[in-house]
Amino acid sequence: MSDLSREKIEQALGEFYDPNLGSSLSASKVDCEVEENGNAITVSLTMPYPCASHSATLAENIKAELAEKAGVTDATIKIDHKVIAHSVQHGVKRLDNVKNIIAVASGKGGVGKSTTSVNLALALAAEGAKVGLLDADIYGPSQPRMMGLSGQPESVDGKTLQPMENYGVQCMSIGFLIDEETPMIWRGPMVTQALEQLLNDTQWTDLDYLIIDLPPGTGDTQLTLAQKVPVSGAIVVTTPQDIALLDARKGLKMFEKVDIPILGIIENMSTHICSNCSHEEHIFGEGGGVAMAEEAGVTLLGALPLEMRIRQQADSGKPTVVAEPDCRAAEIYREIARKTAARLAKQAKDYSASFPNIVIQST
Repeated sequence: MSDLSREKIEQALGEFYDPNLGSSLSASKVDCEVEENGNAITVSLTMPYPCASHSATLAENIKAELAEKAGVTDATIKIDHKVIAHSVQHGVKRLDNVKNIIAVASGKGGVGKSTTSVNLALALAAEGAKVGLLDADIYGPSQPRMMGLSGQPESVDGKTLQPMENYGVQCMSIGFLIDEETPMIWRGPMVTQALEQLLNDTQWTDLDYLIIDLPPGTGDTQLTLAQKVPVSGAIVVTTPQDIALLDARKGLKMFEKVDIPILGIIENMSTHICSNCSHEEHIFGEGGGVAMAEEAGVTLLGALPLEMRIRQQADSGKPTVVAEPDCRAAEIYREIARKTAARLAKQAKDYSASFPNIVIQST
């Protein structure tokens, strides 16, 4: 193969636009290796985010690009991924065995944040990532039921807890430690201490992402998260309704003030399609999430429909991504997961592990 041909191949690969990253492979510094075997080539890509369900489509699009721009008709595309740790708030210590923490928040309750959190975690796992889920809503823990988990976590050393696991996701919630009917009548300091213990005293195992399902609002829990929890990025869930958007803006401002990058906005209950007549209706308004994203200069990660089965599946302990992995709603959750991970991949890398510990001793 001539040098000119190789130059065309490398140029075509570098210019290939990845919709999840929102840029070319070259601009995103995606690792790419090209091997030649006569007139055939093998391209090995290491994407910076998990994309198992998208890799076949990605490979076909790359082959088409190589054929069009470099005249390559025999190409094998191998796609893998590698998730690295990204920077967090200054002065906050990184958690052992957790590369990235993503906080999922909402300005107000009732917008489907917990359902979105659990499906996002499951979607990231389905894409090939190692994922954990922390239920930070101390007053109203919902993740045990949504994840189909019951019982109490084990403690091997008597000091720390082993996370509960289902559908390939590691989970921890105050709901595992109390009776489901028991109300948490705690003041703010007790709540924040409980959150810290659930986070730090759980033996998470080699996580690429830990999703934290926050309670609604901008109170003590969110402040603790900003000051003491190493967060790589945040997502705000809203509905198109004006009052929900008003509160969601407060959530965005909160993360901006504490220097936590906003990965994007998810618009939940975007539209309702009647199960009888298929009529589509924007019950909570239309275009609010798009307008808010444009106004704040952040990404709209996706818009989810208002569907009865999403609620039913979460209530039954088998969320949509695992209950109906091929349905349109599950596909949207996976799209959101890929975009979320890709947006995070474009942020600054964490270099703390590269620096040695310096110990000064008197001799």
